[in-house]
Amino acid sequence: MKKQIACVIVASLLSLTALASAEPLVIASSPSLVPALEALGSAFEATHPNIQVRIYFDNGLDLRRTIAAMENSMIGQYFIGMGPIHLVAPGGDELITRLEQKYYVLPGTRREYAMERLVLVVPESLVEAPASFEALVDGAVKRVAIADPEKTQLGKVTMAMFKDLGIAELLKGRLDVAADAKGVLDHLLSGRADVGVIFGPDAYRERERVRVVASTDRGYMPVVHSMAMERYCPNRSLCKEFLSFIQSPEAQKVVKSLGYLPPGQP
Repeated sequence: MKKQIACVIVASLLSLTALASAEPLVIASSPSLVPALEALGSAFEATHPNIQVRIYFDNGLDLRRTIAAMENSMIGQYFIGMGPIHLVAPGGDELITRLEQKYYVLPGTRREYAMERLVLVVPESLVEAPASFEALVDGAVKRVAIADPEKTQLGKVTMAMFKDLGIAELLKGRLDVAADAKGVLDHLLSGRADVGVIFGPDAYRERERVRVVASTDRGYMPVVHSMAMERYCPNRSLCKEFLSFIQSPEAQKVVKSLGYLPPGQP
């Protein structure tokens, strides 16, 4: 059933783009990256009017299953260069590594294009705010909203950062644990917490209500986002061109405007 659903979704996507005169470039992605990929796609289309970038998205596990189902359905049905997906851009690089191991994406085609860093946020209306994570131990900050460190990657890296800074023990009893990044923002804006710790892109999406007062990559590895070419990609030349584009200065300006950092930036 999953295989049938995956094929129907992609077939429907391609049938819609086929109605247009422009050639489609289909990227399979995680939902959290759709805004960034849409912005990059629009920038690419601006100089490639004959191309239409389309995003197919699903969560990490389902995205992997979808690609695997399509790969299996292609055996005996498709030749190399005739698949429905051009590029794969999941959240984080772990899934791409697994897809490379299964040869679902072509080894050597992975390109990094964005990085997420932890940021400290406060309500936009707040006048006085801590200028660093270390300042959280000051008496002025009573409650610090963080994502659940047992259930979320955001929470895990937040706690790792606190430990590396030497403030984890000092913050005990003052942590307000939320379910996820959205929960952190809800707790912050409802007054349950004075400050919150989230990733840069989450702060950007709420930039009218919160502001970033500090950022850091200490104590954890920043989340790097990459994309790679799907094995049955229908136009390898186009894929290579887009993969080169996402690392260009123009594309990196787009990425930075959305709260990400260029990969490798200190």
